[in-house]
Amino acid sequence: MKDLLVYLKHYKLQSVLAPLFKLLEASFELLIPIIVASVVDKINAVNAGGVTTADGTRYVVFACLILVALGVVGLISAVCAQYFAAKAAVGFSKELRSDMFKKAQSLSYYEIDNLGTSAMITRMTTDVNQVQTGVNMWLRLFMRSPFIVFGAMVMAFLISVTAGWVFAVTIAVLLIVVFGIMLITIPMYRKTQGKLDKVTAATRETLVGSRVVRAFCKEGEEIREFDKRNSALTKSQKFVGGISALMNPLTYAIINVGIIVLIHVGAGRVYDGALTQGQVIALYNYMSQILIELIKLANLIITVTKCFACADRVNEILKMQPALIHGTAAEGTAAEGAPFIKFDNVSMRYSGGGSDALNSISFTVNAGETVGIIGGTGSGKSTLVNLIPHFYDATEGEILIDGVNVNAVGDEALREECGVVPQRAVLFKGTIRENIKWGNENATDEQINSAVELACAADVVNNKPDGLDEQVEQGGKNFSGGQRQRLTIARALVRKPKILILDDSASALDYATDAQLRKNLRSLDYNPTVFLVSQRTSSVRYADKILVLDGGNLVGCGTHDELLENCEVYREIHLSQYSGGEELAKGVEL
Repeated sequence: MKDLLVYLKHYKLQSVLAPLFKLLEASFELLIPIIVASVVDKINAVNAGGVTTADGTRYVVFACLILVALGVVGLISAVCAQYFAAKAAVGFSKELRSDMFKKAQSLSYYEIDNLGTSAMITRMTTDVNQVQTGVNMWLRLFMRSPFIVFGAMVMAFLISVTAGWVFAVTIAVLLIVVFGIMLITIPMYRKTQGKLDKVTAATRETLVGSRVVRAFCKEGEEIREFDKRNSALTKSQKFVGGISALMNPLTYAIINVGIIVLIHVGAGRVYDGALTQGQVIALYNYMSQILIELIKLANLIITVTKCFACADRVNEILKMQPALIHGTAAEGTAAEGAPFIKFDNVSMRYSGGGSDALNSISFTVNAGETVGIIGGTGSGKSTLVNLIPHFYDATEGEILIDGVNVNAVGDEALREECGVVPQRAVLFKGTIRENIKWGNENATDEQINSAVELACAADVVNNKPDGLDEQVEQGGKNFSGGQRQRLTIARALVRKPKILILDDSASALDYATDAQLRKNLRSLDYNPTVFLVSQRTSSVRYADKILVLDGGNLVGCGTHDELLENCEVYREIHLSQYSGGEELAKGVEL
């Protein structure tokens, strides 16, 4: 938690004023039992005839006015303390959440894959909110409650040393109970938050795949699986909550025992004449104040315990360092005569993977060539193209662009040269124009329309009432799969990249549109180097070079005709897509 306190640096004044106003309020509260005691003793003196009724009345009225004044000042102090604490806590969480989002943007695919999207979301929302609540309560109570508790003990010693020792023993026992429960529950709350991650992950997965769940009538199974995880979370929360709930009853029991002992001792001292009745009432009020403050402190401890557990989870993200090896944009110069792109004995294994996703891959690509990549599911196609823009590091070997290792080049500079269309077409909330401008923020409408035309997406735009200004809902759910794919291709083309990576990005397109798209790519005036990942041999058959992957191994490299003759894996894929040697759908030769 202490690592996160840096986020209060812009709220130092509020962080100081909040507890100070609480201390001011607490100081006035400690005066109240003394004033009440003096009023009781004055009334007793009137009854005993030692003081006139008029003098007693004046004194009581004056004391009551002081109590009212203390109450008003205490109220103002409490409101100010709450205001400053809330302002500091909200500002703290805002800056913390902003830094977490920045950190999430800087993390590589390694960290995001390992941590999981749902865990990231939980930590940026639930955990940060819990930390914010903890900071708020801490600023208001961490000084007030101990001040009242120990202040009341000091006042008790001033009234009676014997009564003071009753307070001291009671407070010592209470501290043992409070801190014992806190030490037990902190790790338990951390485990509970981990179970919350699993519930969030299950919820997110089911909602994202809701159509598939319904299509296969799996609602019952998903409900049972969710109930299982939710029950585990509930059981964990009940268990740790039950231990935390012991705080209040144990506090009440200890305080009540202390009050019984105090009254017994006080009564004896009154009988001996060492204490007045008003002083006994003051001692009782001080013990009651301790009870109230320890209840507040118990709630504070529970909240802070959760806060510490959540803070550790938040800090885990903030301390993450991207696993990628980074260079700078200025490092390295193109080697003369080197191929444009070279994979030199490249292997790649994902974190926690049992085997290599790619194994000793070597090939070269000249500038302007179109490279088709084909293979079965899980053969390593996406892994291979993700290494080019340095989304992952190669486990072994190196990837060279113009003779320079991608690790030696700044990622931003490298990715500015790439146009990447991922396997899953992703659009963001906004307009079509805004989405396409992700590829080139300075693109004119003419350039956007040209990219849309090349991506065979003109009908998508023209059929919308607002054209380029048509609103895109979150995730692009108001567009079909094929429409989303074509718009994401347009987004990559508007950049005019040197390297264009299409990772199975035409899978939702019909054969005719797919063929027209490939024809348009061949007609680009800036002649990019294209990597075309596909499951269809018709999509890659006219590529300058086709890479065939099988189980992470490069089992074939050549043209369509060469691979039909020399590569059994490619031949099987090709023949599986045709019947009797006759093409089910004719590709357009490029």
